[in-house]
Amino acid sequence: MNADMDGHLHHQCVQRALELGRGTDPSALAELIGLLAMPSAEIRRLAASAIGKLAGFGADAPAAVAALAPVALRDVHPQVQQYALKSLKCYGVAAREHLHDLDDLAANDTAKDYIRRGAASAAEAIREALRLAEAGALHRCTRCGREVTPEEHARSTQAFQRTFCDRCFDEVFLDRRNFDTKVELHKTIVAKAGTLVQSGGERLIADWLAAHQIAYRYDERFRILSGYAIRPDFYLPELDLYIEYWGMDTAEYKIGMLKKQQLYQQEGKRLISVYPADKSRLDIVLREKFSHFGYSIRPPHPG
Repeated sequence: MNADMDGHLHHQCVQRALELGRGTDPSALAELIGLLAMPSAEIRRLAASAIGKLAGFGADAPAAVAALAPVALRDVHPQVQQYALKSLKCYGVAAREHLHDLDDLAANDTAKDYIRRGAASAAEAIREALRLAEAGALHRCTRCGREVTPEEHARSTQAFQRTFCDRCFDEVFLDRRNFDTKVELHKTIVAKAGTLVQSGGERLIADWLAAHQIAYRYDERFRILSGYAIRPDFYLPELDLYIEYWGMDTAEYKIGMLKKQQLYQQEGKRLISVYPADKSRLDIVLREKFSHFGYSIRPPHPG
């Protein structure tokens, strides 16, 4: 029992979660989502398990996935995570937006082995559900509207997470390659860890992360929302945090910045924004912003 909960209330919630888990009424989802937010790990575990069972009885898949995903990916109790991961994969295609998060969890050396296996199993099940769904679906090019073949669809979604016919694929591929080349050419500043970055602000952030022994991936393309591919400045896989350095002041840049921030928010990603004005006090700024997500960053070891 959780020390913050009244014993009688805890017992009632446990029994209710068990009761709902034995039932077949999809309308019980709302109550289970409420139980999923309780402080007791036992109640959260039972609620997560029950939500998975309702997948076969017509429960609202998007609502179930929205409730299960944060628990499956970040709950502080590993057994709760384990049961939430099992339930998440029951919703198949509806959980497709979390594939990258599941892949990151499966590859996270700091997670328990059974959590990593659970994340890998969930990702595999979701991908199989997607494969079966795609096999019977008709698709059109999002650029010209022409109906595409299964081969065209598979090729384009693998590369861009969008559907293109071969002609439009070649044009988009050329545009993207030119853009990627320009980005790579702008990576001329070397951080202390050897990472090539595009600006002095990004170098300061990379050096700060390296000094505090925080693992990061820099400028790695990542699909964050269906139909959009973004390149986070920094992704911290062990903390599941993103850092963006918003270093320009043009109108076009600000429009793109707001759109990108909106994508992070819509997808429930945890974002730390850093601006040029923060550079002179970067250590204080990052410590404060990390603390908002529950991380207390210690000073780096000397030497």
